[in-house]
Amino acid sequence: MANASLLLLLRSLNTSANTSDADCEEEDPYRCTFNEEFKYILLPISYSLVFVVGLCLNLLALYIFLFRIKTWNASTTYMFNLAVSDTLYVISLPLLVYYYAKRNHWPFSVGLCKIVRFLFYTNLYCSILFLLCISIHRFMGICFPLKSLEWGQVRYARWVSATVWAVVIACQSPVLYFVTTSPRCDKITCHDTSAKDLFGDFIIYSTVMLVLLFCIPFLVIIVCYSLMARRLLQPTRGTTRMSSSKKKSVKMIAVVLAVFIICFLPFHITRTLYYYFRDWDLSCATLDAINLAYKLTRPLASTNSCLDPILYFLAGQKFVKFACPKTPGPGENQTTSNTTVNCRLRARDQLAMKAKRIVS
Repeated sequence: MANASLLLLLRSLNTSANTSDADCEEEDPYRCTFNEEFKYILLPISYSLVFVVGLCLNLLALYIFLFRIKTWNASTTYMFNLAVSDTLYVISLPLLVYYYAKRNHWPFSVGLCKIVRFLFYTNLYCSILFLLCISIHRFMGICFPLKSLEWGQVRYARWVSATVWAVVIACQSPVLYFVTTSPRCDKITCHDTSAKDLFGDFIIYSTVMLVLLFCIPFLVIIVCYSLMARRLLQPTRGTTRMSSSKKKSVKMIAVVLAVFIICFLPFHITRTLYYYFRDWDLSCATLDAINLAYKLTRPLASTNSCLDPILYFLAGQKFVKFACPKTPGPGENQTTSNTTVNCRLRARDQLAMKAKRIVS
């Protein structure tokens, strides 16, 4: 009798466990279960590193902008706003570190989940748009130096920066609607997409943001830096070797493009494939591979918060002198001479105004 009672008890416990597992699986809103063991190690470690390094570098950058740089120009204005965006992002990372270290368990409120995801995408696209502003500003200074003296003033940069913040916040505000939490087994998931019933709408929204806030700025940045590199690589009249300043500027352009491609391009490609493939009738093995690639590129998108401060030091170069033609020789016409003199006088006047803090 005792053995029979023990056997019935074991069967009851086994049935209860199987029922619990089945209920857990039924709560999974998607038909495939991904192998995500790697992310519980990768994401906490990578986000912790980004938090420590990014916070230190961006706080240092903000200190320099606010207390060390006395006279701001347009580039300084854009870089300051970029540093503010990066700082807002990195201070939200400890919550994500805790979330992934606890294996997708979010013990905080739904509102905090929405804010963390909102800060991620706001920082992402603010970084892209402010890099776009810096690129256009440099492009104007090198290829159209006279026009840049008018359009590159600080007051215009402030208006542009305010517009960037307004556009990005408006475009990313739907994230606060889509993102939510949901219970799964004994844990609460903080989704980085949306609930299943809104996933189709979220894909449409994400595609529009991809085109407006990534594809178009990315193409403009490539065009600007290509034309800048072409101009800088042109030999200066009377010399056969490229100056060290031009070489440094060309290297800076290469670094900016490399950072942009490494941080942003893989993330957007894998994320787009991840979203669309989940909505298609593909094998779970294919979906698992895309999910792996997407999760691996997420830390890359976060590292821009650490790399942006490094670019601040590479960006503090004067480009106007590269755009002015060299002083003509005795046999060259007067028109070229007048153009050279006027260009240099305008550049000198601009620097003088900045030194006197007249342009504000």
